[in-house]
Amino acid sequence: MRIVLGLGSNMGDRESHLREALASLQQRQITVRRSASLYLTEPRDYTDQPWFINTVAEVDTELQAVELLKCCLLIEREAGRIRDHSRGPRPVDLDILFYGDQQIQTANLIVPHPRYADRRFVLAPLAELAPDFRDPISGVTIQQLLELCPDSGEVHLYAPPLL
Repeated sequence: MRIVLGLGSNMGDRESHLREALASLQQRQITVRRSASLYLTEPRDYTDQPWFINTVAEVDTELQAVELLKCCLLIEREAGRIRDHSRGPRPVDLDILFYGDQQIQTANLIVPHPRYADRRFVLAPLAELAPDFRDPISGVTIQQLLELCPDSGEVHLYAPPLL
């Protein structure tokens, strides 16, 4: 099953925050199989904040999606994330993009991530990692979604993968 997480940081030592988030996942019954390169990305929605470093990682776990979400939120809190401003600056952001081909909708979790196909900062690293993976809802490949993406935000290759 392909489980894919999106990772981002725009506070402090962004690269170290992402590296620590990946290490924290490994300590919680979540095996990080591989990650995409790091991308320097322009902030969206709330633009008066530092640029982000974003990537995606493919992971394996026996955890159910809701338990995986709890782990992601705990890692964010441990990194110092305070959710006081929607889409504001954060040391670490972890999102479940895909949980296999499952479609999940609960009060706290929607998978596939509801806005991933409209975000170039997610699609660029995702297309690097899995260009032929098909969205479980639309059946469109990640590469095609990137080519069709309406987001004009800047996304620049920044550094090689952390793993």
